[in-house]
Amino acid sequence: MSEERRERCGWAGTDPLYVAYHDTEWGVPQHDDRRLFEMLILEGAQAGLSWITILRKRAAYRAAFSDFDPVAVAAFDSRRVRTLLRDAGIVRNRAKIEAAVGNARAFLKVQGEFGSFDAYMWRFVDGRPKRNTWRTLKQVPAQTGESQKMSKDLKIRGFRFVGPTICYSHMQATGMVNDHLVGCFRYLKVGRDGAARAQRMPRP
Repeated sequence: MSEERRERCGWAGTDPLYVAYHDTEWGVPQHDDRRLFEMLILEGAQAGLSWITILRKRAAYRAAFSDFDPVAVAAFDSRRVRTLLRDAGIVRNRAKIEAAVGNARAFLKVQGEFGSFDAYMWRFVDGRPKRNTWRTLKQVPAQTGESQKMSKDLKIRGFRFVGPTICYSHMQATGMVNDHLVGCFRYLKVGRDGAARAQRMPRP
């Protein structure tokens, strides 16, 4: 089937960057800690903005935040924060930038406690992707019981910009849930890959 004729989730639109993100990344089960950290920071930065805005700034974020190395970001001091506030390539919001630094420090504590951030996050879906069967975008929830529990626990551990809606977006992006519509060409592919990966992963 040609690229033009493929049926996609309606939110992907026609922007090449958005389409590529939908087709290759969104919903794919992710177990790499740095990648999970990146998406946590980007989802927080997106609060109040459109996701395409953040995608367009992603390269600048990677440069500004040491390629999302949590050890490096956790070491950012007030001088580095002031530098970031002058960086036109990212969202220059002090609260979000300071939260990213604080979240990196909280992230490292979670790694120390659970062995990996991956092990901690995937507990909220019992270590396996949840496969939904939405047929329209209106059916897709903004948050769920799992994302509410995740949000509450992250906040207790000192994370910020991790409300239940942001947490659910993170779960969707990193494949903890498969929220591609059933008519989307990615739905079955992501589902098969997630099931195969889950078979290889130890149960939490």
